[in-house]
Amino acid sequence: MVFWEGYVSDEAMGTFAPIVVYWVYAGFYQLLPPLDNYRLHTRKEENEKNSVPLASVVKGVLLQQVVQATVAQLLFVLTSKTGASGTVIQPSIPVQIMQIVIGMLVMDTWQYFVHRYMHQNKFLYRHVHSQHHKLVVPYAIGALYNHPLEGLLLDTLGGAISFLVSGMTARTAVIFFCFAVIKTVDDHCGLWLPGNIFHLLFQNNTAYHDIHHQLQGLKYNYSQPFFPIWDILLGTHMPYKLVRRPEGGFEARLTKD
Repeated sequence: MVFWEGYVSDEAMGTFAPIVVYWVYAGFYQLLPPLDNYRLHTRKEENEKNSVPLASVVKGVLLQQVVQATVAQLLFVLTSKTGASGTVIQPSIPVQIMQIVIGMLVMDTWQYFVHRYMHQNKFLYRHVHSQHHKLVVPYAIGALYNHPLEGLLLDTLGGAISFLVSGMTARTAVIFFCFAVIKTVDDHCGLWLPGNIFHLLFQNNTAYHDIHHQLQGLKYNYSQPFFPIWDILLGTHMPYKLVRRPEGGFEARLTKD
């Protein structure tokens, strides 16, 4: 039993809930006061280094979400598991948890190798992936600011493959995709807030991904959005240390293994 049962289908929730969650969570970060004592970059750095205006970022994210919603609807239609009674038999909670974990590992694997290849292929980096790195100083709303081709290959297709391989139902997918969206937004929020549960539970977090957005860290920390497993296994893991800036806030500095 879920709160939307009887009001909205699982397929509709799986399509549109991640979009709503994205804007609610990213909007929360956007509406926070400056919080200079917790920023990983100063506001001056954000204004000077980021080469794309907020309005363009919003348009880019919305375009990607239109594509994602279209693909999600097609995916749910093609994989519908509705029985003769017109209902879907939901697996047990332990099975759903296992499916979500499998989905996380599959998504991490897909995104690591596609992401890394987009850095290694000069054409793809110059014409596709560099759009995301125009936000040298990441912020929450820009988490899904990508070239449309990258949005399709990295995020949309990666999500579809994770859904198919894990065998989850549309109802489980609502939880999985919403969690993935929240984690991705948090990784780009640019803030190191005390008590942030993602910083406590995940080594792959806001500071970890901030290293990748720095010029000297471009060839490291490709893993996203959950675990740093592939970075560690394939030698692209770059550790860091958080240093207090005299004027307030933190700086994520690369360190050697």
